[in-house]
Amino acid sequence: MKTLNYMFLDKFLLKRCLFLDIETVSEFPDYESMPPEKQSLWNTKALQVQKTNPNDQTPIDIAALYRQKAGIFAEFSKVACISMGFLSFADDVPIKIRIKSVAGDDERIVLEDFARILINHYNDPENSRLCGHNIKEFDIPFLCRRMVINQIQLPNILDIGGKKPWQTAHLMDTMDMWRFGDYKNYTSLTLLAGTLGIATPKDDIDGSMVGSVFWDEGDIDRIVVYCQKDVVTVIQIMMRYAGLPLFEVEDIEYINQKE
Repeated sequence: MKTLNYMFLDKFLLKRCLFLDIETVSEFPDYESMPPEKQSLWNTKALQVQKTNPNDQTPIDIAALYRQKAGIFAEFSKVACISMGFLSFADDVPIKIRIKSVAGDDERIVLEDFARILINHYNDPENSRLCGHNIKEFDIPFLCRRMVINQIQLPNILDIGGKKPWQTAHLMDTMDMWRFGDYKNYTSLTLLAGTLGIATPKDDIDGSMVGSVFWDEGDIDRIVVYCQKDVVTVIQIMMRYAGLPLFEVEDIEYINQKE
């Protein structure tokens, strides 16, 4: 397949780019497992969450809401998996994807491993980029907050607090790019991929199931596989944006997540 003549995205921006996705789970397996002071904080948060849906008049079930929603709030959850994608080039054209994940029960180790990769290979915002779907509103802020909570120094490329929009150009967000300035709607990764003719694999879990897979089944490997597929989808979307051919299955290499 030939490269298309137009380019919505300059293919050279794909160089020195780290593609990423994270999976997060509640900090405790359930509401009852939290210490009393944390329960009190969640009680307040749960009321705030309910107010965002004023049409729902059903009595609030604080314990059930914790199982359903805690995993998306950095104050009440943790990072269980970070999957990363790297592109290999030949003659300035991407030819191969390498996928690596850091994951496990100990969030501090997961974050430290990720921070080490950034510091060693992607620490200069002027020459490196981070790319993902909705990373500006979720993944990046979440990672920064959890690093502060775990007392891990932010790598330069993540140190974006107080920065102006033109100072965070190294963050490439596939959802933000698809908006073209329209901020009214949220476009899911699956919807965007389908719209662009990119096949997304039917998986045995979805985002709403990650918490139960982690806490009830203890199957971190299933979460890693799910997270890695999202990274591949993000890369394929960026290939569409750049007017480049999509990667085939044989073009993807999975690197052992252990250093």
